[in-house]
Parts: sequence; structure tokens; C-alpha cells
Amino acid sequence: MSKIAIDLQYLPNLEFFCAIWEAEELWLCAGDTYQRKSWFNRTQIRLSNKVEMLSVPIVGRRPRVSLGSIKVDYQQKWQKNHLRGIQSGYGKAPFFEYFFPEIEGVFQKQTSHLWELNLEFLTICLKLLQRPVKLRVVENSEIEGVDTDLRGLLKPGEPFLERSIYQAVPYQQLFGLDFEPNLSVLDLLFCEGPSAGSIIRKSIKKE
Repeated sequence: MSKIAIDLQYLPNLEFFCAIWEAEELWLCAGDTYQRKSWFNRTQIRLSNKVEMLSVPIVGRRPRVSLGSIKVDYQQKWQKNHLRGIQSGYGKAPFFEYFFPEIEGVFQKQTSHLWELNLEFLTICLKLLQRPVKLRVVENSEIEGVDTDLRGLLKPGEPFLERSIYQAVPYQQLFGLDFEPNLSVLDLLFCEGPSAGSIIRKSIKKE
């Protein structure tokens, strides 16, 4: 059984799914330390005139805090902004009406901790991609039992071209003439629907 450890992301990008696509079990460690400027609380979507970074505000900025302890700051109206951005960017996409209700439902729950929010989004995205991967939350001490440890590898500040995980395979996006790679999986799901899984398979960089 293929077991891959990886950092949990907020509405993960395509490189994340290429990295875990062949896994039978995905190991996620809530005890890992939160890193600023990571994908844990941010993702990217495409709007009509730009790529937009969506960030989830968190409570406090203390160093050396575990991922599982990070709380979402609901004093800021970020859910409305994220939903407005997603609707603006993808409201006219071919498969928006099929997938959006499940995504919207998670935003409306006001989940207290970012870990649980990300885990629910990942579960839904895997279901929509029809990819039956078992999610397992583990302690740091258990990681030695994993087959591949990708934690700390996928970072916003380091281009995906420098890694041997994801290669851009263009699909039909809504805006612009140039293809924008490695956006949130929402971009692919809303634009391609049932074809999303096959596009991810083709996007896995071959050694």
C-alpha cells in the first residue's frame, strides 16, 4: 500500500494532487509546526483580469504553533470575500452549478480550526475527483512508517518547475488566452468536471 505524507493545504493546487494521486493512504500530521506564507491557509484562483490569492486569516501570529491548533479568525469577513471571488471567477464555468453547493456548504459552517476546514475541503475535492484515497491523521512519531514524505516540499515561494511533480497540461479556462498553471483544484473542477481526474494524471511529471 502506497502511503504518502504531505502538508495539508487550503483548497489544494494541482501540484498537490499530482503528488498524491497514486497514494492509497495520505498521512497528515497535525502536530507539524505552522509555517507562515505556506499553502496551509492560502490558494489561488483565476479572475477575469488576474490570478487572485485567497488567504484565510488566522488568530494570533505566535511562532512554533502546531497546525492542528491554528484557529480561523471569523471577525474578518473572509468567507464572503472567498465565495464572492469563486463565484465571480467561475460562475459561468460549465460545471460550477454541480460542484459549488458542496464547496459553499463548508464555508457556511464556520469551522473553528483551520486543520478541520482544510481536511473537509480535501475530502470533498477527492470525492469530486472520484479518487478514493484514505486520509489518516498521524502523530509526528508515526511518520517513519510512511513510504514517501513530501512535507515541506510544496511552497508558494518556490516555482513548481523546480520540482519533479507537476507539469502544466493546458485545459479550457474561462479567461485570457494564456493558460495559468497550478491553480486551486477548483479551477480544474469547475472548468472540466468529470475530465479533471484524467487531466491530473496527464499532469504528473514523469521522471
